This record gives sequence, C-alpha cells and structure tokens, in this order.
Amino acid sequence: MSTNSGSGWKRVLLKLSGEALGAQRDSIDNEVIDRLAAEIVAVKNEFSIDLALVIGGGNIWRGLSGASDGMDRAQSDYMGMLGTVINALAFQDALERHGQPTRVMTAIDMAQIAEPYIRRRAIRHLDKGRIVIFGAGTGNPFFTTDTAAALRAAEVEADVILKGTHSGIDGVYSADPRTNPDATRYDEVSFLEVLSNELGVMDSAAIALCKDNNTPIVVFDVMTPGNLRAVVSGEQVGTLVR
Repeated sequence: MSTNSGSGWKRVLLKLSGEALGAQRDSIDNEVIDRLAAEIVAVKNEFSIDLALVIGGGNIWRGLSGASDGMDRAQSDYMGMLGTVINALAFQDALERHGQPTRVMTAIDMAQIAEPYIRRRAIRHLDKGRIVIFGAGTGNPFFTTDTAAALRAAEVEADVILKGTHSGIDGVYSADPRTNPDATRYDEVSFLEVLSNELGVMDSAAIALCKDNNTPIVVFDVMTPGNLRAVVSGEQVGTLVR
C-alpha cells in the first residue's frame, strides 16, 4: 500500500485514553469524540494510511481504582474492559457518521455488538481501508489497555503506536510537569531509559513488548487540533520513544 505520509508510516495504531473522552467518571463527551473522529478520518484519507484504535475505559471505570477500594482486582479489571467496549462503540458511531467504514473487534466475545478479535480478520479489515477499533483490552485481567495497544500493534504489524495524551501533557518529561516546573521534555528517548527511569510513558509490560518488537511510540497531545496530522506528516511533535 502506498502512502503520502511524510513519516513513511503505512499502518498506524492510535492509543487514546478513556479520560480524554470524558472529564468525569461515567461520562462521554460527544463533542470531543466527534472532533477527534473528524480529525482521524481526515488524516487517514489525506495520507492513505491503515489505522487502528485502542481506547481505554478510564472515563467509565478503572480496574485499579476499584481494586484500591477493596474490590477483587480481576473482577474490577473485567469491568474496565467492558468500559472500553462502550467507548469503542461510541467512537465507531462517530467515525461512521463521518463516512468512515469501521469495525469493532473485542477480546471478549460479545457477538451481538462486535466481532471477536481474530488477527487475520483484523488485518483484512485494515487492508480494505476500514478503521479497526480493538476493545476489551487483551481480554485478561492485570493487563492495561497500553499493553493491549502494544500487543495489537505487533500482531497487525503496525509501523508505530501514536500515544495520544491529554490534560496538557505534550510528550515525555523527566518528571510530571504538572507538579514539577523544572521537568524537561524529551524530543527522543530510548525504551531502556523509559524503563530504567520509570518515565511513565506506558506501563512496563507495554514498553517491554514494544522494545522486543521494535515498535516505536510517539507520545503527543492529541487534544490539540492539528497535532495528529502533524505527527503523521513527519513533523517533530511530542516525544519519540524507540
């Protein structure tokens, strides 16, 4: 498949946090989803790239939060997986309203609303120009949606993971810039530096998986209009992890 992308990427996996889709728990901001969907469709069409999505569920339920309140961790994580499917269905609706064929594939079987995740079928959908949204994480408790993104990126042979951040964080910093004014942003950082310095790009399992499969990560502020296009076009936006 040819591409006009200045970055040279042909297949991209975009990771979005659930918190970006709703400021409060139990909320989905339809205006935010619609704006992001419009930008995603425009970028996909302009650069002729294959595009997959993994969306977290933190705006609905976070497994770790439930566990910290005394809930069984595995049970809480399964609830979080269901939250990601709710977000995936909302995003599917928004993308299709912008004319983009889309498939939701879930790691937990729920045939009435989504296809079961099958690697070869997912790749076929991407080859046909459909955006594939991977829901329900890896299907296993104790694994985050960051790890699911790293796993699916490796399985569908994505060239890169674009980790979209929010809350004003525009890359990888030496410390949390929201609490430490002396924190410095990296333009580029290695997987080993992320792991050894605990820089918080993704959880350690996701970083290790990306390292093992040579899958680079670009961490950038997806909430700033135009940033997604800038990243795909090859501009220096955010932080490159490789």
